[in-house]
Amino acid sequence: MLDLFIIGGGVNGTGIARDAVGRGYAVGLAEMDDLASGTSSRSTKLVHGGLRYLEHYEFRLVREALMEREVLWSNAPHIIWPLRFVLPHHKGLRPAWLLRLGLFLYDHLGGRKLLPATQALDLTRDGTGAPLKGDFRKGFEYSDCWVDDARLVVLNARDAADRGAGIATRTRVTGAERAGDHWRVTLADTLTGETREIETRLLINAAGPWVDRVVRGMNGADAGHHVRLVQGSHIVVPRMFDHDRCYIFQNADGRIIFAIPYEDDFTLIGTTDRDYRGDPADVAISDEETDYLCAAASEYFKKPVRRDEIAWSYSGVRPLYDDGATSAQEATREYVLKVDGSADAPKIIHVFGGKITTSRRLAEHVLEHVETVLGKRGAPWTRKAPLPGGDFPVDGFEALVAGLVADYPRLDRARLRRLARHYGTRTRRILGSARTEGDLGRDFGAGLTGAEVHYLIDQEWARSAADIVWRRTKLGLRMTATQIAALDGYMRNAMQERLPTAAQ
Repeated sequence: MLDLFIIGGGVNGTGIARDAVGRGYAVGLAEMDDLASGTSSRSTKLVHGGLRYLEHYEFRLVREALMEREVLWSNAPHIIWPLRFVLPHHKGLRPAWLLRLGLFLYDHLGGRKLLPATQALDLTRDGTGAPLKGDFRKGFEYSDCWVDDARLVVLNARDAADRGAGIATRTRVTGAERAGDHWRVTLADTLTGETREIETRLLINAAGPWVDRVVRGMNGADAGHHVRLVQGSHIVVPRMFDHDRCYIFQNADGRIIFAIPYEDDFTLIGTTDRDYRGDPADVAISDEETDYLCAAASEYFKKPVRRDEIAWSYSGVRPLYDDGATSAQEATREYVLKVDGSADAPKIIHVFGGKITTSRRLAEHVLEHVETVLGKRGAPWTRKAPLPGGDFPVDGFEALVAGLVADYPRLDRARLRRLARHYGTRTRRILGSARTEGDLGRDFGAGLTGAEVHYLIDQEWARSAADIVWRRTKLGLRMTATQIAALDGYMRNAMQERLPTAAQ
């Protein structure tokens, strides 16, 4: 008998699992695909307050998000780090005084301590003006953070499992019924077809874009409509500028897009906002969205962004709470929690909406509801608790890399740096006693070796090549289709031997 069982292995579900098990609850989680395989790996990769939300008067949301930036950064400095954003002033759009006011609020709403403050820029002199058209002569620069979104999810799951939670990927919830004072939940392994049942006192529906589908499938649960699905798409092109700062561009339709340094050699451009009414599993960037992103970026850059330059694109569905807003971009980014179940029946908590930036706080708020149902076990604890591999100072990344270089002098420095970015202090678990490149096992291309692959199978629930090259890493940008297929075949063979002990 579990205390609580979570449906959904995205940033909300894994964050709730981590917080709950750390307080002493018996926790299980099921994800029908891979961890972060839905919305949580398809974001703009930012830990940010959401500057544009100020225009919609979402001050509470912005304040909470701004306060969380430095908390998350301190918990995972290997996958989260500061990023400076350049906002060019467009004479035909928002006036400069309005931008200054918004950025003043942005600087002072959230208790910023470590991130640098806003400053004005002369784009005719500052290096960030060089890639832009000559029309843009002044701008502003402010701070937010970058995050490897999929890795944040996996690290939440890893920490939850290390503390005793059961994490089951490729496991679909096919049924749930109330049985007296608890739930009886039926699970199906999507790889083998095998089914089993678990019992839990409380259910948490954190299924993201599928949250309403879960609501409708619950025996006796309220079958309302709560989620507005909004599609956001991104394109990745060869690197468009040499510096390490990001651009935020205003568009004539009132929306904004980002152009962000990505994986060293690329630029990430996004996102779009449009209502989506299909199956979230089938979401893909449309021709219209591709043209929109190319045109919006080309409005600012001297060098136009062309379709034939796109190296990769991805699209996700945001499960926003349906507040009846007229347009997708105006729909609230606030999260909403609803508890279903009569006084004498087992409860289910439905999670609607949310952002990566506020996922830790969302988990704390879910636990407040859990405590009212199951009783209090432990105090909130995640605010100052490093995620796996993040147990070093926020300014200590270069020292971490230097230590790896000193201890593994015959290994490629670029490889060590990449591994440190992904795994932090746990990089040594991958490298072990390796002294030469050959000691790391088979080379799959783009710096991916057998040692890393087996670590990801054993410790991070990787089951396919896509799990590794598009979620645990982004090495798919540098690998050929033949290399990825070879990795898939290798993993299938390895899984037959290692699956019984993988990711315990």
